[in-house]
Amino acid sequence: MREERAEGERGGAPGAPSFADDPLTDDAIAGDFRVLQRVRGHRYSLDDVATAWEAANEAPEARRVLDLGCGLGSVTIMLAYRLPGAQIAAIEAQDVSHDLAVRNVSRNGLSDRVEVHHGDLRDPALASRWGATFDLVTGTPPYFDPRKSSPSTDAQRTYARIEMRGGIEAYLEAGARALAPAGRMVVCGDARRPDRAEAGAAAAGLRLLSRRDVVPREGQPALFSIWVAAREGTGPLEVRAPIVARDAEGARLPIQRTLRAFFGLSSPEHEAPSPRVRERRAR
Repeated sequence: MREERAEGERGGAPGAPSFADDPLTDDAIAGDFRVLQRVRGHRYSLDDVATAWEAANEAPEARRVLDLGCGLGSVTIMLAYRLPGAQIAAIEAQDVSHDLAVRNVSRNGLSDRVEVHHGDLRDPALASRWGATFDLVTGTPPYFDPRKSSPSTDAQRTYARIEMRGGIEAYLEAGARALAPAGRMVVCGDARRPDRAEAGAAAAGLRLLSRRDVVPREGQPALFSIWVAAREGTGPLEVRAPIVARDAEGARLPIQRTLRAFFGLSSPEHEAPSPRVRERRAR
C-alpha cells in the first residue's frame, strides 16, 4: 500500500477543512484497477463490494449503467471491471469525493467509457439529460438518521454515513427516473428498516424483486440489506441467502474470498486472523 498526498482537495461543505495535507492510500479494488482514498476520510467497504457483486450478477449483460452517489468511485470501478462492455455514468455531489472519483477513473484508463458527473442525484434535470435509458442503476446510500447521529469532524465521512441529502427513498426516486423499462436497480439500505425500502420503491413506481441481508459477524443482526428493484415483476419478494462476513470471533469467512475472487483479487486460503482476533484467542 503506497501513500500519496492529496493536492488541493476540498472538504465538500462550507467551512470544511482543507485536505491538502491529507495522505491518500493507493489500494487494489478489482483486477489491476486501483483507487486512491483518504486515510482519514471515507473509504470503500463491504457495502460497496456486496452491492457491486449483487449488481453485476443481476445484470451481467448491462450496456448502460448509472451509479448514484458514487463517492470515490468504488462501485463504479468494480462494475467497469465486471462489465467491460458497459458505458457507465456516475453522479457525486461532494467535492472531495467527486475529485477522487474523477482521478480514479482516469488513472485506471476508464475515461473512454466512464463519465463522472458533479451534481445532486435528486436533481430532476439529470433525468431529463439521459431519459429512462439505463439497464442497471446502483446506489449505496447512507443510512444513519441525521436527527440521531453525530456528524464526523470530516465532511466526507459525514455525507457518506449520514443522510444529509436523503436516504434510500431519494435513491429509488432518482433511479426510477433513469431506469430503462426492463432495467434493474440494485441499492442497499438499513436492514432494520425494510419498510423504508418498501415505501420508497412503491412511491417511485418500482417493485422490489429481492432482498439479501449482509451480516457483519455471526450471531449479530444484519447491518444492511441489498435490494433489487424493477419497473415490473411478478411473484413474492425473493429472500436471498445472507452474506455473513466474519465468524463469531471476528475472523473472515470464505464468502470474503468469494467476493474478492469475483473482482479479480487474490486472498490467502488460510488467512491469518487479525491482531484483535489473535488477542481474543490468546485469552
